[in-house]
Amino acid sequence: MSDTTEKQVKDEAAVNTQAYANSGHDEEVGMVNKSGQLHTDLKGRHMQMIAIGGAIGAGLFIGSGSALYKGGPAALVIGYLIVGVMLLFTMQALAELAVLYPVNGAFFTYVVRFVDPSWGFAMGWDYAIAWLTVLPFELIAAGITIEFWRPDLNVAIWVTVFLVILTLIQFFGVRGYGEVEFVLSMIKIAACTGFIILGIIINCGGVGDKGYIGAKYWYEPGAFKNGFNGFAGVFVVAAFAFGGTELVGLAAAESANPRSAIPKASKQVFFRIAFFYIINLFILGLILPSNDERLENASGANSSFSPFVLAIQDAGISVLPSIFNAVITISVISVANSCTFGSTRTMQAMAERGMAPKFLAYVDKAGRPLWCVCIQLAFGLLGYIGVAANGLDVFTWLLSLSGLSYFFVWGSCCLAHIRFRLAWKAQGRTLKEIPYTTPLGIWGSAIGLGLNILCLIATFYNALYPSPDATPNAEAFFEQYLAAPIVIALYLGWKAYTGNWQMWVNLNDIDLTAGARPLEIDEQEEEVKTWANLPMRIFRALF
Repeated sequence: MSDTTEKQVKDEAAVNTQAYANSGHDEEVGMVNKSGQLHTDLKGRHMQMIAIGGAIGAGLFIGSGSALYKGGPAALVIGYLIVGVMLLFTMQALAELAVLYPVNGAFFTYVVRFVDPSWGFAMGWDYAIAWLTVLPFELIAAGITIEFWRPDLNVAIWVTVFLVILTLIQFFGVRGYGEVEFVLSMIKIAACTGFIILGIIINCGGVGDKGYIGAKYWYEPGAFKNGFNGFAGVFVVAAFAFGGTELVGLAAAESANPRSAIPKASKQVFFRIAFFYIINLFILGLILPSNDERLENASGANSSFSPFVLAIQDAGISVLPSIFNAVITISVISVANSCTFGSTRTMQAMAERGMAPKFLAYVDKAGRPLWCVCIQLAFGLLGYIGVAANGLDVFTWLLSLSGLSYFFVWGSCCLAHIRFRLAWKAQGRTLKEIPYTTPLGIWGSAIGLGLNILCLIATFYNALYPSPDATPNAEAFFEQYLAAPIVIALYLGWKAYTGNWQMWVNLNDIDLTAGARPLEIDEQEEEVKTWANLPMRIFRALF
């Protein structure tokens, strides 16, 4: 990008900010603790890389192994595909809202505004807690990946090293986050592409001593394992793997040109789901049998039992396992970097609304929510617990707050979009004013919400009966479903605190103008939908 173009983008962002400052409405409805401005330093390339590869980490490279072991290759692909389709609709809904309302807090703000403040309070803290607790896990995960080469060194050394690196990144604000994600995402995308090519070669017998494999492992040991129990067990693993995709919406308030960048980034989710998850996992199921006992250990941060690494080792390739383990290390650091963005921006937005301690609303001159960053990095110190005896048991409980949380957040995004569209219609507004509309409109969000609810039901069943012959166990249940009672407690707690027991915000009471960037009616010409331009309309919807 030339200096002139970049200056024009910054000038445009400054004009928009000034327009809000001079308007009669607060940029965000319900703000009680006004703070400094977050900087709009994220460019289009940052947003697209965050969307495509930003959250690819241990959930894909390690967690997919346990999902393969529990459910089989068909359940692995179908489960990830269901969560991927659900997330595709969720991101489309979030993109429409984020382009029209590029406000701080994104989906937390939308839920408070269009659904119910108490549910927004529950979703905000649930999401923030999820990222707060994921950070120490990712630091431990990064340290354990180093053990692949240096088992003689204590993991605490690497927890310290990676925590210092994350701290240094924070000095550069949101631009530092964007640049780091841009570089690391490029590496992850290259690794995923390379594994697809390598997997095809292994499957065809080009490498290793197994000869042509084809679809042998789909017949023996089989496409499915453990019946519906195994299939249902894939969903929490898939949610953890996809978690972080919604950060594109959260970054809207810090994007230089959200009207252009966010739709492009949200459309990239389609390729991320189809290419980097589904195709990779399909090939993985072709070249690694689901009854491989090593996969039972493919959970948490144990990169030595990553199904990707195991498949390469089984092919007899000596150098590539180390290279792919390095990719896993980079991926884990990338997700840790996302932690410091996801939690801090959510807590800062909640503090501005009086739903978190007031001091968390502070934003310094560099556009950083300083105290929120300090709290997130302080949670990183919990990584040292993992070094202690039975320390990883603590993380089992901490992580029970994260995987399930994404279903609540994604479902709430779809619900907020549905309520927004209903309010938009009830108040006599036209769709022509919305800068970016989702291809399936309110129906896409309804499908996304329905899939989220189905995933929650399947996960509930799997928490009770993880295997066909299992009996309900309280400890095993709450290890998977702990987020649900916490969400309910947060919701009812805020209801009791405020004394407002109204279930919904009335459609006619929803403020649709505060912080909005609608189109002028003559700003775009409506395209006539014909069979002749259908291919081009589909192309624009995807690209």
